[in-house]
Amino acid sequence: MEHSDYACLSIEETFVSLRTNAWGLTEEEAAARRIQYGLNELPAPVSRSIGILFIKQFKSLLILVLFLAGILSWFTGHRTDAYVIAVVVMIDALIGFSQEWKAERALASLHKLLVPQAKVLRNGQRVTLKASQLVPGDIVSLEEGDYIPADGRLIEVKNLRTIESSLTGESLPVNKSVDAQPVAVSLGDKKNMVWGSTFVASGYGIFIVTGTGSATAIGKIAQTLAAIPVRPSHFQQKINTLATQMGVASLFAAIVLFVVGYFTTDMALNELFLVSVAAMVSIIPEGLQSIIVIVLAIGSMRMTRRNAIVREFTSTETLGAVTTIITDKTGTLTENALTVKKLFVWDKPDILVSGEGWMPLGTFTSQDVTWEPAGQRAMQQALLIAGVCNNASIHHDVKQNIYSLVGDPTEGALLVLSRKAGISIPADNIVKIDDLPFDPGIKMRATLVRHENARQLFVIGAPEMVLKKCTHVFTDKGIIPLDENMRASLYHKINTWSQESLRVIGIAYRDYQADTIDSKTLEQLVFVSVAGMIDPPRKGVKAAIQQCHRAGIRVIMATGDHISTATSIARATGILDERESEEVIALSEEQLKALDDEEFDEAVKKVNVFARLNPETKMRIASRLQALGELIAMTGDGVNDAPALKKADVGIAMGIMGTDVARQSAKVVLADDNFSTIVHAIEEGRIVFMNARQASFYLITTNLAEICTLIFTIAFGLPMPLTTIQILWLNLVTDGVGDMALAAERGHGEALNSKPLNKDEKILHKSILPFLFINVTLMTLIAILAYHYWLPSGIAHARSGVFIVMSFTQLFNLYNMRSMTRSVFDIGIFSNLYITLTMISSVIITVGIIEIPFLKKMFGFGTVPPLEFAVLTALSSLVLWFGEIYKYWHRRAATHKAIPYNI
Repeated sequence: MEHSDYACLSIEETFVSLRTNAWGLTEEEAAARRIQYGLNELPAPVSRSIGILFIKQFKSLLILVLFLAGILSWFTGHRTDAYVIAVVVMIDALIGFSQEWKAERALASLHKLLVPQAKVLRNGQRVTLKASQLVPGDIVSLEEGDYIPADGRLIEVKNLRTIESSLTGESLPVNKSVDAQPVAVSLGDKKNMVWGSTFVASGYGIFIVTGTGSATAIGKIAQTLAAIPVRPSHFQQKINTLATQMGVASLFAAIVLFVVGYFTTDMALNELFLVSVAAMVSIIPEGLQSIIVIVLAIGSMRMTRRNAIVREFTSTETLGAVTTIITDKTGTLTENALTVKKLFVWDKPDILVSGEGWMPLGTFTSQDVTWEPAGQRAMQQALLIAGVCNNASIHHDVKQNIYSLVGDPTEGALLVLSRKAGISIPADNIVKIDDLPFDPGIKMRATLVRHENARQLFVIGAPEMVLKKCTHVFTDKGIIPLDENMRASLYHKINTWSQESLRVIGIAYRDYQADTIDSKTLEQLVFVSVAGMIDPPRKGVKAAIQQCHRAGIRVIMATGDHISTATSIARATGILDERESEEVIALSEEQLKALDDEEFDEAVKKVNVFARLNPETKMRIASRLQALGELIAMTGDGVNDAPALKKADVGIAMGIMGTDVARQSAKVVLADDNFSTIVHAIEEGRIVFMNARQASFYLITTNLAEICTLIFTIAFGLPMPLTTIQILWLNLVTDGVGDMALAAERGHGEALNSKPLNKDEKILHKSILPFLFINVTLMTLIAILAYHYWLPSGIAHARSGVFIVMSFTQLFNLYNMRSMTRSVFDIGIFSNLYITLTMISSVIITVGIIEIPFLKKMFGFGTVPPLEFAVLTALSSLVLWFGEIYKYWHRRAATHKAIPYNI
């Protein structure tokens, strides 16, 4: 079965070499070959082992500083301190390891959800399988936009062009043929071969699989490729900025503490140095990056559960800043289950068609009378063209009685229409000779057939384009010339149906004697019929668009449909207000082309519906909006949408009806093709940013309170209120546990109640300053008062009081940080299970450290009676009550000023 160069073999020789035929393999043959060759998958990227991931946690300046502090403690006789520092470093590393390991697992689970598909002949039947199931010898069909799942020798092509830049570096599409190569040539010149992991730009073809998995051209290259470094996203840059700010602040605070301590205490320099280092560590956000990764991972998994698969991790947060959504109509706003509801043939009343979706059952009625196609010449011709001029297929799952579509939904609707009339394709008296796939430039497709010893060219497409090419009309009485009055009447019919939210398709034909067809042959056509399809709005879409408007997000429809159809659906879904006039809010491709640059910018700022668009204009709209300061999310499903999806800040591809190239170009894939899912994803994106911000605020308030307590007590001439061990332990509890709990905070139903986040907005924001000042001041004041009150009882007793206050004020502050505006009693004290567990476990640990003799001695604590413990806990809770008062005041102020208050 092996051959060095299939490109040099004829089609017949390839069949023989691979022991297959035009009907494909049987399931038994495929199963045997899968055992021999394995799954059609590239080797998984080498993931970091558990050991390497753990060692990585020690590769930081912070860990180096801690180790130096431990070594210094050891050699200065403070060996207990050295032991505790080592334990703290190890626990901190374990926390970081745990967080990154969870993040890697989250990413791996997301990638598993994106499974390429292939259309394969098995047992003579066309089926859709996972690409991983392909084996050498399989017969696979390709259509525009498809991901090519394996290497193969082409046996049939029609205007097939592939994009092979990922393999050869050739940026332009490559024309394909079936002719054998006379001599061996380089990979890029093998015109009769297709290559796995490349894409179909246009046309269609059929190929025999010659190589799978690692045996493909891309598989061989993949084995030697090194990992490509990923450039930090704008969100990662925000995190890096925050870490730098906090790092500088920590160093400054440590220097101030050391200088103040040097002049106001008689503490030994080595001890003062250790305390200063510990204080610096308490501010440096060593766990910040890991926490952000967890926030993103949790947000991504929540999006996945709501049918939005995130392909690029940091786009989770980017969604929260989206200001404009540019959306397709079909399949996103609508059900994407086209059904022909009306049929018109010349000089007859409208024919209504019953039935829904892809089930080929329905009746034809006109003026309440059932029509039978038999005897209706024009109707029969229209139904025949509808059934023959397409490449779609309908599959019936008998067990579940479910009909599914493989192929284009418009062609599928026409195929179902013909089957409702009893027309079965293929038929003995119809032979396909040539086929012209849908050409977006002329908005038509065609099929050349031999029908009852005559050759006819069947054409379907955009009705106005088809009508332009027609010179005659097919009627029950014969073919008659198409005059201007008749043409005007047909245009009126098209416009009327379009205003009824119907997608209108023109149907025509002509006699044709040549063996091949191209776009130039679509002339001198005979008009036969127009078919009106309906694709109703999805349930919940109107409510989702209303949510967008409340959230300050503009929704733009950009579609290839007729302007009347687009406007009708836009009104039905709430994109357009019922009171708006059509002249103001809808523009077509031709109207946009007539505008100069300044007028174009004005149009994209005001108009919310664009119809009959080409992909290039769609991308231009996105580019201009971005230049005007908007952050764009754009949906797409076709190969031509790929540039626009790449251009958008967040490209969103359709997971069901979208092409592989669109999905590969996007950052987010909708598993259900539903617009409402985009809104859910935006909501999760805003929650992600809020959680990242609130976890960061939590770190800042608790760490600033620690350093302020140290500096002020030393400035007052008092002994150091906390030892190095105590500071490091507080740092571990607050940074390693509390912020993880905040990372899992769910939304409180307010994420979509304010305008979008500014895409350049930093995590540290001036809006936090009043809240920050109140909390830090209160936490510091309670700690100093407790220290001063119990100091006469001994330094160990006083430090125990400060430790309890610091621990519990930080734990109560967790509840403050769950929302910066809403009361914790409103959102539910126990609604975040992780915070509840953090509170319980931290109380137990804190009591244990202070009361268990061995730990008590290690940490240098004195005895704290239960009553004193209760009083300190109650004083610590003031942080929560003052936070509640501040939030109440802030809500009232925001309400009176009529400004959004959630940050």
